[in-house]
Amino acid sequence: MATFALIHGGGGAAWQWHLVEPELRRRGHDVVAVDLPFDDEDAGLLDYADTVVEALGGRRDVVVVGHSWGGFVAPLVCARTETELLVLVTAMIPAPGEPPSAWWTNTGFKSAELDEIELFLHDVPAELAADLTARSRGQADKAVVEPWPLDAWPDVPTRFLLCRDDRFFTPEFMRRVVRERLGITPDEIGGSHMPMLARPAELAQALDGYLTGRS
Repeated sequence: MATFALIHGGGGAAWQWHLVEPELRRRGHDVVAVDLPFDDEDAGLLDYADTVVEALGGRRDVVVVGHSWGGFVAPLVCARTETELLVLVTAMIPAPGEPPSAWWTNTGFKSAELDEIELFLHDVPAELAADLTARSRGQADKAVVEPWPLDAWPDVPTRFLLCRDDRFFTPEFMRRVVRERLGITPDEIGGSHMPMLARPAELAQALDGYLTGRS
C-alpha cells in the first residue's frame, strides 16, 4: 500500500480528485489531497509544498502526483518527504530558477483558440464540468512570479503521463517538453486535460500500475 499525494492544478481544488480517490482506496491505497493556498497573497511555492507535506503527516511510501500547474509544486513535496515515486499528469515541468509565469514562453507553448469547455473539458460530463467551473479559484501573484527554488530535479523516480486527447497541453507539445526537460518518454492514456474527471478509473489504474508493474 502507498499513500498518494494528489496535487491539483491552477485555479483548482482538491475536489478535482474526488472520483480518483475512491478508485485508489479500492486498490488498497491511502490518499491525501488538499487545497493549495492560492488565495494567500503571502504564500509562495514552498508554502504550497508545505501545505501538502503537513497534510501527509509523516506518512512514508508516498507517491506524489502533480497535475498541470501542480507540476511546479510536486517536486518540491518530493524534496520534503520520503517519496517513492513522482508522477506528473499532463503537467508543467519546471527548470531551476524558472518562474511559472516564464514557463509558457520558455517552452514555446501556444494555446488553441477554443472556449474553456472545448479546451479543457470536452470529454468531462456536463454536470461535472459545470461544478468544476463553479469551484474555480483565482491565484495570488507571489507563487506565479517567483523562481522555482530547487537547484536540480529531486532524486526520485519520475514518470510522466500525458493525455492523448488533451487540447491544452497537446501530445506533440508535451512529448517534446518531457524529452527536453526530463529526458524520458512519457506514458499515455486517452482523454482531455482533466482525466481525473473524465476517466478517473483509467487514471487510477495507471497510477496503481506504476507500483504493481502494469504500467
